[in-house]
Amino acid sequence: MMKTKWTWIASPVLALVVLTPLSAQVKQRKENQQQRIAEGVENGSLTAGETAKLEGKEAKLNKEIAKDRAANSGKLTPAEKAQVNKQQNQLSNQIYNQKHDAQTAKYGSGTVGQRRENQQDRIAQGIENKSLTAGETAKLEGKEAKLNKEIAADRAANGGKLTPAEKQQVNHQQNALSKQIYKQKHDAQKR
Repeated sequence: MMKTKWTWIASPVLALVVLTPLSAQVKQRKENQQQRIAEGVENGSLTAGETAKLEGKEAKLNKEIAKDRAANSGKLTPAEKAQVNKQQNQLSNQIYNQKHDAQTAKYGSGTVGQRRENQQDRIAQGIENKSLTAGETAKLEGKEAKLNKEIAADRAANGGKLTPAEKQQVNHQQNALSKQIYKQKHDAQKR
């Protein structure tokens, strides 16, 4: 009789000990990966395009987890946990590969380059302090990547320099993007 009572009391405790770390593990890995992405943005080892792709994958995984939890009373099944773990491993490898490939973010030393670097730093801070979601970051980085390609094309067409009219256009685009970064960082959405 005592053994049955002990099993009944120990089982909920054991279940709590086993289930809590698994849920916490998913959350902690997500946070660690976001920190690694933020570091890559900040130190230039991730380009805007690479960051946009990684954050898009992170956003997709977050939606999948939320959908699975909604279908199962807020919990992930063992099979779903295994699938999430596999996807997080793949994303972790992709983060590592992107951070260590030959591509780096090069901003230049002029005002255009300095603004690009400042905006990347602001996005990295938003990732670190959780004021930007993965989806918001992916969209912002996609816009950064598009602007970076435009700047590179303009420079290539003009012997490596921007014309005064191109600088004015880039400044206008950077102002618009700066406002979007501010708006996304200060909206109600959090990671």
